[in-house]
Amino acid sequence: MEWSLPFQFPFMVNAMLISVMIAVPAGLLSCFLVLKGWSLMGDAISHAVLPGVVLAYIAGIPLGIGAFLAGMACAGLTGFIDENSRVKRDTVMGVVFSGMFGLGIVMYTKIESDVHLDHILFGNMLGIGTADLWQTGVIAVVVTALMAFFWRDLLLHAFDEQQARAQGLPVRALHFGLLAVISLVVVAALTAVGIILAIAFLVAPGAIAFLLTKRFGVMLWLSMGIATVSSVLGVYASFFLDSAPAPTIVLLMTAAFVAAFLNARRVARRAMG
Repeated sequence: MEWSLPFQFPFMVNAMLISVMIAVPAGLLSCFLVLKGWSLMGDAISHAVLPGVVLAYIAGIPLGIGAFLAGMACAGLTGFIDENSRVKRDTVMGVVFSGMFGLGIVMYTKIESDVHLDHILFGNMLGIGTADLWQTGVIAVVVTALMAFFWRDLLLHAFDEQQARAQGLPVRALHFGLLAVISLVVVAALTAVGIILAIAFLVAPGAIAFLLTKRFGVMLWLSMGIATVSSVLGVYASFFLDSAPAPTIVLLMTAAFVAAFLNARRVARRAMG
């Protein structure tokens, strides 16, 4: 039957598998980024990993290691400048991530590589291999386990950092732990959706769930569900549309956000009237 055609091709099945692997931890993390107002931080780290990817290629080490170290370097540099200047954090992040992204582009043009820049920027979901699936799977399990174990501490840290400090929580450790988790998810998403589109997985599911519920527990489950369903449907639809899977997934998430926004407005008007 025509509807089952995508499932007859191993590369399509692998694309669906890796997209779901990314969707679960990204959906969880997205809720905390939305509540904490860290959407731009996710964007900054996702762009800043490019020079780390290039250096890892030159050194002959896994690209994920270089991406993770570059992401943490971006986060650390942003935090240092933020704490030692009068410039606001969002301004610092804008300068740092654009600078590191520009550095990565310049470095990439100076080396001979068999890795196409489009695959780094926009992913290569249909060309992933077993090693990519294992790397993404391990990161997904680790991140999901950490988020599930520390979600109460992270929630208080996101809502009220001063209250978290007053209750004796290791605020600084939670801060950099969250940054490390963002970097790990970006590394997991690097092969599948690329640097540019990784931010959609880090922001859209949580933003949609935030519009649909006021209960954080429900928000977590909704965010994971939205990310997972969008990923599977996006890969599936891309087969028939003859489009790239990652942008198709992002378009579905965008459409879901618009629908959730319109629904929230309708509910608000009904409550007022």
